[in-house]
Amino acid sequence: MSRRDDPPDEEGLADEQFVDPSDTEPAITFYGGRGMSALPIAFFVLWAIVQTALLRISSEEGLVLGILLGLILGMFFVKGSWKGYANTIFEGMTQPVAVTAIVAWVWAGMFAETMQTGGFVEGLVWLADLTGVGAALFPAITFVLAALLATGIGTGYGTTIAFVALFFPAGVLLGANPVLLFGAILSGAIFGDNLAPVSDTTIVSAVTQDADIGGVVASRFKYAIIAAVIAFVGYIVASSVLPGAEITNGAEARQLFVEESTPLGLVHLLSMGVVIVTAVAGRHIVEAISWGIVFAVASNLLFGLTAPSAIVNFEAPTDAPAVDQLAVLPIVEIVAQGDDPAVTGSLVEGAAGFFTLSILVLFIIGAAQIMIRGGAFQAVLDWSLDTLATNVRNAELTMVGSAALINATITINTAAEVAIGPYISKVGERFNINGYRRANILDAQTAALGYIFPWSGGVLVGYSEMQDLPDTYDWFGESLIVNPIDVVPFVFHGWLLVAVFVLAAITGFGREYVIDRESEEVARV
Repeated sequence: MSRRDDPPDEEGLADEQFVDPSDTEPAITFYGGRGMSALPIAFFVLWAIVQTALLRISSEEGLVLGILLGLILGMFFVKGSWKGYANTIFEGMTQPVAVTAIVAWVWAGMFAETMQTGGFVEGLVWLADLTGVGAALFPAITFVLAALLATGIGTGYGTTIAFVALFFPAGVLLGANPVLLFGAILSGAIFGDNLAPVSDTTIVSAVTQDADIGGVVASRFKYAIIAAVIAFVGYIVASSVLPGAEITNGAEARQLFVEESTPLGLVHLLSMGVVIVTAVAGRHIVEAISWGIVFAVASNLLFGLTAPSAIVNFEAPTDAPAVDQLAVLPIVEIVAQGDDPAVTGSLVEGAAGFFTLSILVLFIIGAAQIMIRGGAFQAVLDWSLDTLATNVRNAELTMVGSAALINATITINTAAEVAIGPYISKVGERFNINGYRRANILDAQTAALGYIFPWSGGVLVGYSEMQDLPDTYDWFGESLIVNPIDVVPFVFHGWLLVAVFVLAAITGFGREYVIDRESEEVARV
């Protein structure tokens, strides 16, 4: 996720971004009790499983329909007026956490599409051919590079978009397994989202647990690196076992692509560097990516990597009032009678690729707010607090499990983290568990599971970007697009990160109590 310049205090964060379920009595009552408020989300999850896993249909429009039908179904179980139910949907949809994610997606989409238009993929293929990096090593190397980018810029979503647009087609062309490669990209995004000091999930996990951000990052490195090392080895082993991509006339396509590839496209490594340096310097992620877009556009034009019309192009009809005067510009084109006028180019296409996904996420956040306002969320937390958290080991396992559960249902990881954060704090404080430890348990599940399930934001942004690749490359067939359900087992770092904390809770590895180390005043970044 992206960073914020001035995160509010703990109380303001919960109030302004996602409702703390423990603060209020259920605002909406349902026939069947508090559990029925989870019906819209439960219906959507079931719909997503049937659509993607059983029917093998990868369609964002279908998922939008699923959440809409879930919201309509839930309405029939509301006691009294439906007005409060409808208002709660809007309350969830207007949460800043959802808007933040959407803005980051759109900006990152424009950035990645502009670099792609400038031949960055061709540059990567040229470099891989020169250094002899083939299919066996490409997923593991992609995991490391994605982890470095995500750690630098603090947005796993933005990293996923950029790497699916740029590294994914290069790796597939070189013979890497598409599903494994997609999993490696998501794993790298998880590493950065979990560890980056400027990541929203890092900030929220620290703020909600009264811990300083620097101490949180330092204390969680040992968990992240254990999972990362095993994941790296896992991608090397899996690459040697799984079959490569099946491309029509694959050998011919690879040879032709290698021959046409050029090192000039690697100038966009500097474009990515601009984003990293700007973000690390403390600038807002939107500003950082905007500078990257400016640098990418300038590089494309300065080095002749693409025509101006490939970046933005106005396709005007012959009867437009000023078409004759403006047609002299390189970004204005007169289209034949009968053709649809349009604005095209990398900037437009990069942004437009996430419009459907943005609508889907807004409705999912609305459904999650129904679950919170209706009391189902709090009912689950109350039960686990009274029944499961009986000693320090069980308390930590309960924290891991509850954080995992909420992140499996709320698609935006920061929103899930804000919702579950006060509960994690309550359980941990009961057993005097240090704020660093609580923040690390919270953020690990948030970062990991936000990039694993087919309906999670990280998977969906990558899938959205992938759908544009057949229009970009002649050799990239529809069969190479990864079904979101297929990638679930191959997000190695995500699963390993969850496993590390399960084992840490059982064995006590890394456990600290309040008396062991006091957290400093919460840092402001």
